[in-house]
Amino acid sequence: MTSSNHQFAKQETLPSSLAAYHDFVDDVIGRLGAAGWGDSDLFAIRMALEESISNAIRHGNREDPAKQVEVECRGDARSFWIRVCDEGDGFQPEDVPNCCDDDRLEVPGGRGLALMRAYMTKMQYNDRGNCLTMEKVRHIAS
Repeated sequence: MTSSNHQFAKQETLPSSLAAYHDFVDDVIGRLGAAGWGDSDLFAIRMALEESISNAIRHGNREDPAKQVEVECRGDARSFWIRVCDEGDGFQPEDVPNCCDDDRLEVPGGRGLALMRAYMTKMQYNDRGNCLTMEKVRHIAS
């Protein structure tokens, strides 16, 4: 991270409720906006945050109120890093069917992973498949 005045770190434990993460996401996007991030990057990060946290709640924790989602992020004027971990059994991302295959085009769901891969600079799951780490390097217009 740089020594930017807009450098921040945020860590939060969220309940397995789809209504619980919006304030967290809004705060992160506000901080990145204050650091000078542009609208297209903010859109990409918001989408990745919302998708990764909602996947952890819905698919990882199965919306079990006894389980939680750990979210940690760091950001500054040049880069943004986030880790989202759930208490589920995990999965193997390579086993998820490609949503762009002809036989999957009209199947609801399954597009979140593809969108996160497309919008984020780096994306990696741990071996168990219950913890996702992503990074976005800010797009600087030339």
